[in-house]
Amino acid sequence: MENILLISIITILIATIINVILKKFDIPTIIGYIFSGLIVNYIFSYMNIDKEALSHIGEFGIVFLMFTIGLEFSINHLKSMKKEVFVYGLLQVLLIGSTFTFLAYFLHFDIKTAIIVGFALSLSSTAIVLKMLQEKNDTHSSYGRVTLGILLFQDLAVIPILLMISIFTSKDASVSELLIQTLISAIVVFFILFIGGKILLNRFFDWIMTTNSEEIFLVSVLLVVMSSSLVAYSFGFSYSLGAFLAGMTIAETRYKYRIEADLIPFRDILLGVFFVTIGMQIDLNIILTHGHIIVTLLVAVMFLKALILYLTLRIWLQKRTSLKTALALFQVGEFSLAIFALAHHSNLLSDMYNQIFIVTVVLSMIITPFVLKNIKNIADYLSPEPEAIYENITTSGYKNHIIICGYGPLGQKVAAHFKYLGLNYIILEHDINLVKLGEENSEPIILANATQIQTLESVNIEQSFAVIIAIDNVVKLRLICEAIENINKDINVVVKVQNNSHEEIIKEYGVNHIVNTSKEIAKILTREVLNCDIKNI
Repeated sequence: MENILLISIITILIATIINVILKKFDIPTIIGYIFSGLIVNYIFSYMNIDKEALSHIGEFGIVFLMFTIGLEFSINHLKSMKKEVFVYGLLQVLLIGSTFTFLAYFLHFDIKTAIIVGFALSLSSTAIVLKMLQEKNDTHSSYGRVTLGILLFQDLAVIPILLMISIFTSKDASVSELLIQTLISAIVVFFILFIGGKILLNRFFDWIMTTNSEEIFLVSVLLVVMSSSLVAYSFGFSYSLGAFLAGMTIAETRYKYRIEADLIPFRDILLGVFFVTIGMQIDLNIILTHGHIIVTLLVAVMFLKALILYLTLRIWLQKRTSLKTALALFQVGEFSLAIFALAHHSNLLSDMYNQIFIVTVVLSMIITPFVLKNIKNIADYLSPEPEAIYENITTSGYKNHIIICGYGPLGQKVAAHFKYLGLNYIILEHDINLVKLGEENSEPIILANATQIQTLESVNIEQSFAVIIAIDNVVKLRLICEAIENINKDINVVVKVQNNSHEEIIKEYGVNHIVNTSKEIAKILTREVLNCDIKNI
């Protein structure tokens, strides 16, 4: 226990120092976490570190990432992306997987091993790519939409790849039995998580909201995510698939935006743990001994993946969009590491080749953030052609709108005036009862926490005409102003304050449109007094 605590403290210290230094050079934190894992692995190489336990903790980072992706995609959204997921995604996995299978077989791998290696290399890193897309606000760009669709299909493709390992190593069950069993399991999981969840989740969260407790609400969300992951895993699927289905189910409810904002910190912290465990898998001795093989394999894999995907997408998409998507997906991903580990455990892959593939995958993941961070510059250099613009699939499609934070008495009156004037507005409210009231009044209202940057960005605050903060809670008022300032100081913000001291505090956040109720009421009272008739005595 003391060793684990010591390792945890030193890992956090190293990760913090490295990331602070790297941030000064604008290098993504993902790289810092990976190098932290590498350093910690060699510092404590003489200790018995439970890497498997750490990797299980890190897996929850991917679970929460997939859950937040699911929140972005209701069934209707997935239907609108069927071409990106089921055409581009299927072709990407089949063409690249088949190419690498042929090359592996040509290099004298056993045919079963060649198939597993080939299709494992066709997968890309959901964790890194989506984290970078979200940081750059490119998730709903033209190439981001295609990239996300392909990644979703890849996550689904993990299931048949793992099934192939079971088929190749199974001595008891036939292929047909395994396929039928998997199909039945898929139907049961879908029914439990999606159909059952759609019926129960709204009622469940309505009941939770009666407590008016942020803590209980957050715990209930964690319960849903982990339970869904466990159900999927119990039927032979990945944890992340269960989390994704849970997210898609909740996307149909009114709680989508609030949950999404609340879970972001948990997701990012756990993803950090995951990348630390990735760094722990790098064996420097393998790099030194087989460096020439690793470099050749790394360059070949990334080049072929990008080339095949680019040529495939060019059939349907513009040159620039195809290029950016190919550059975003040219690495090998974290699910490939799990596939190689299982193949190694099943004696389909030798120790040496297992380590070579692991190091190659990790190095490709390290390179990816640098490419994604500069993807626009690379695309500008290689293809100056403008790219097509897809309509945003979330509330960020709003433009020149007014955001009202709070649907209390003041917010209700403001919304009523805007509705009468025919203005375009959206309301953010944290209280479920007020949200229900707004829905009854046919208001464009979202259950969400306006103090969260993620929430404000989801309603496209930077393209808004103005933001009105119609709440009385001084603490929340300051948090909202702080969040808006962190997004963009030039956003028009209109705030109501109670007195002069509150006005001075709010001015510190760069807010210029402040309505001081004590001053305004004083002016009104004075004006009314001056309008009074003078009585003759």
